[in-house]
Amino acid sequence: MAQLAEKEPAIVLISGAAGQIGYSLIPIFATGLVLGEDQPVILRLLEIEPAMKSLEGVAMEIEDGAYPLVRGFLITCKPEEAFKDVDYAVLVGGFPRKQGMLRKELMAKNSPIFKDMGEGLQKYAKKTAKVLVVANPANTNCLVCASMHPRSPRKTFAHSLVLT
Repeated sequence: MAQLAEKEPAIVLISGAAGQIGYSLIPIFATGLVLGEDQPVILRLLEIEPAMKSLEGVAMEIEDGAYPLVRGFLITCKPEEAFKDVDYAVLVGGFPRKQGMLRKELMAKNSPIFKDMGEGLQKYAKKTAKVLVVANPANTNCLVCASMHPRSPRKTFAHSLVLT
C-alpha cells in the first residue's frame, strides 16, 4: 500500500510558555489533540527574558517527551523569532491579576503587552494565522491585539472565556 505524504508542519506559537497554562498547552498540541493526530507541528515558545531559564526546562521536557508530531521547537524571548510565519498563536503570556487589583489596572498592565503581540503578528506571522488570546481580560486583550494586526480579518482572532 502506498504511504501518504506527510503534511507540512503547522507552526504554533505559545506565549507565556513557561507559565502554568502555557506549559500545559504544549503536550496538547504536541500529541495532536488540537490540530489532529496526523498534523506535525513546529513549536515556537515565547517568554520574557527573566523566564528564559524556566523555558529551558520546558525545552528539556519536550525533548524527553519525544512527541512524534513535533518536528522542531524554538525557545525565545524575541518576538521576531517567535512570530515568524506562524500558523497558530496562543497568547497566554500576560500580567496576572493580583488580589485587590481593579480590572482597569489589569487592562493598563496588559494593553501594552498585547499591543506588542499584535505588532509581532502584523510584522512576522502569516496573514492566515489564527490567534487565541487567553490572558485576562481576554476580550480586551484580544481587541487590542487584533487592532494592531489589521492585515488579517477579525474572524481569525478569538479569546477564551476565563473568569477571574
